[in-house]
Amino acid sequence: MDMFVALADPTRRNILEILATSGELSATAIYEQFPVSPQAISQHLKVLREAHLVDMEKRAQKRVYRLNPHTLSQFEAWVTQTKQRWSERFDALDAVLEREKKKGDQ
Repeated sequence: MDMFVALADPTRRNILEILATSGELSATAIYEQFPVSPQAISQHLKVLREAHLVDMEKRAQKRVYRLNPHTLSQFEAWVTQTKQRWSERFDALDAVLEREKKKGDQ
């Protein structure tokens, strides 16, 4: 599962925010945060697992979820790299516009 497909859904992003705040939670504790069925949240958790955005550990009868820091670091690196590219493009555009402005002022 592609990380960006998983992040496209607002419920899944909300689950990630909840886990970021809580550290780790059981599936039941996650279900209780939403007005939809546990089965629906279970499907969202499955997508997040397949995208490697969360890790799941079985503890007796519980399934405990937490964020996967490795995948989130990869996502952060992608965002940083993309921001850098856009910043470079805007800087180049600013330079062109400044040159054109100076030409017009002459």
